[in-house]
Parts: sequence; C-alpha cells; structure tokens
Amino acid sequence: MKKLFRCLLLALAPATLFAAAPVIPPPPQIPANGYILVDHHSGRVLAEQRADDRMEPASITKVMTAYIVFDALREKRLTLAEKVKVSEYAWRTGGAVTDGSTSFLELGSEVPVEDLIKGMIVQSGNDATIVLAERLGGSEAGFVTIMNEYARRLGLENTHFTNSWGNPGPEHYSTPRDLAKLASALIREFPEYYKWYSMREFTWNNHRQFNRNGLLGRDPSVDGIKTGHTSSAKYCLMTSAERNGMRLISVVLGSPSVRAREDASATLLNYGYTFYETIRLLDANQPVLTPQVYKGAADAVPVGSPRPTYVTIARGAADSITKEASVEGPLVAPIEAGATLGSYTVRVGDEVVARVPLVALEKVEEGGLWRWAVDSVKLWFAD
Repeated sequence: MKKLFRCLLLALAPATLFAAAPVIPPPPQIPANGYILVDHHSGRVLAEQRADDRMEPASITKVMTAYIVFDALREKRLTLAEKVKVSEYAWRTGGAVTDGSTSFLELGSEVPVEDLIKGMIVQSGNDATIVLAERLGGSEAGFVTIMNEYARRLGLENTHFTNSWGNPGPEHYSTPRDLAKLASALIREFPEYYKWYSMREFTWNNHRQFNRNGLLGRDPSVDGIKTGHTSSAKYCLMTSAERNGMRLISVVLGSPSVRAREDASATLLNYGYTFYETIRLLDANQPVLTPQVYKGAADAVPVGSPRPTYVTIARGAADSITKEASVEGPLVAPIEAGATLGSYTVRVGDEVVARVPLVALEKVEEGGLWRWAVDSVKLWFAD
C-alpha cells in the first residue's frame, strides 16, 4: 500500500485568510497583429493576443541564427577570432548593393566571426547573417535545415524557416509564443553572448551602425533583443528587460510603425512590472525533504528540484503563498539519482500556480542482507 509523505512548508497566516486578493486590470490594448508578455524565469504568460497565430517574423529570424551560432561557439565548432570569407551570394543578397539592412561587408573580404555577429545583432546586417549561415551550414539552404531542426528541439511547434535573415515567404513563419520561447532559451543558455544585444552601435568598414532597438535608449532596464520589418510583416520587436531580478520578455508582431512597436513593448513591460512579481522558491538541487528509504545503504534520500523554481504572482500576493512537498512511499532501494519521487506544489489562496517534480538528489544503493531483512519486517508492519 502506497503512503504519502507530505510536508506543508509554509502555512497561511491567520491575518491573510480573509485578505482581499490583489486586483489586476486586463492587459492594455496593443496596436499589433499579435503579442505576448512572459516572465523569463517562471514561464508564466502575463498577457497575450493571437499568440499562436502564424505570422512573419521578419528580421527577428536572426535570433535563431544567433542561437545556432552561439551553440557552435559553445561546442568549439566555431571561434570568435575565425575569419570567414564574404561570398558573392551573401554580398548580392544582403550587401550594400541591396536596399535591405546591411553591414557593408566587402565582396571577397574575410571578416572575424565576432564582427559578423555584432553586425547581425546591432545593424541587423543581412550580409553578415548569410556569411555566418554559410559557414555553419555549407550554404544558406543547408543552414535552413539546421534552423528547422533547432526549432523542433526547442519545441517551437508553429515555426518554420526558409532563410537565415527574415526574407518573407509563405513558408517562413513563427508565432509570438514560439519567439518568446526562443528568446528565453537564448538568454538562459548564452548569457555571455546575450550581452551583445545591448550594444548601441558598432562600426565596420568605416560605417557607424546604430542599433535599431530604440528602447535601449528609452528604458535602462531593456537589454535586447531584436527588431524586424518588411512591408508585409510591418514593424516587429522582441524585447527583454530586467528590473530587480525580474526578467520579462515581450514579442510584438505587426505594429504600424517604429514608434508604435516601441510604445507597445514599453506598455507591456510596464504592465508586467506594475502588477506582477516573480519569487524564487527553490535553488537547483536544494533539498526540500529527506524521506526514509527502506533496504538501502542509506537511511534516507534528499529530494529537490534539479532546476531553480520560480513563481510569478500578483504583486502583493506573496503573503498568501502556501508550499507543499509530497513524496509517494514507501521508498525502497535502489534509487537512482534524478528519479522522480514526488512533487512540489505552490498555491496562492486556492489557486495552484506551480507544480514541479521532486527528484532524488543522490543515488541510494541496496543495503546488505541484514538491512534487507530488518526493513522487510518494517514494511510488512507498515502495510
């Protein structure tokens, strides 16, 4: 017979039992085809409109290109100092001879990877983006295959790419929700490279290039991420900001103007910071419970979450949080490290706002014959 080992970690104080819940107004009206506002750490969506509709991402496409480049740097398949030759295709498709965003790379020149990345991020250079894509994919078409595989791995269920830089087409699409997932993955996995998204300007080939994200100059908490624009996609902006340890991500697609996309993003961020707060509940691998183990070389096993646990709640509702950890037992050795043994549930009042699995933080081997015999008797009486 299974038994439940449960621990109420924080009970409601009597004074809060009848406290009124904070009132959160509906999200603001945003001039855009679709948008989403999400907390980076908890993943909670704070506002959305048509967040799962397929739309043109325009140059926000380059965030996926950057993600793949950063991954190649991490895996030592690429170095920042490596120089890459500017092909005729990259020059003709995205260079100064076009009317699109360009980093003014010279045909046949060799450019360090770090400068290509800065050109792609700061100026949204199509030529720099294509050069990087050709380096990693052999050709842009080869790189597109990689992009779509990475989209699958990241769980971007409504995203498909046909090029590395955001050229519009019927099979080149994403959604506000998918793009927010991509942004969060980029920030979480590559903090050492994400810093480039806050660069205000970059000079290459005697051309001083300015970041097109106007929010970098309007709001000191904003540190990225990417603009986008085509005549069909209209004006798009993926934004992230951090205030007092709380990081929000907004994606606005299809705004009527540059100013409109910036104002819309700023409005969403201010809405999130005004009415919500994010609390860190658990550190990674922090023991929450230490339940008894039968027939093991150890008497007990620590359980916790393998990742930091956050919850985003209405601002002012922190006093109403209850946290409960539970493990189904009896636990019998052997137990592998990482095995799911229970759950950690967080409530605000009667609402469950988070539930995360609790895993064994250590491996417990089987005990000796004497331990096996003694615990067999204990389990018999426990049943």
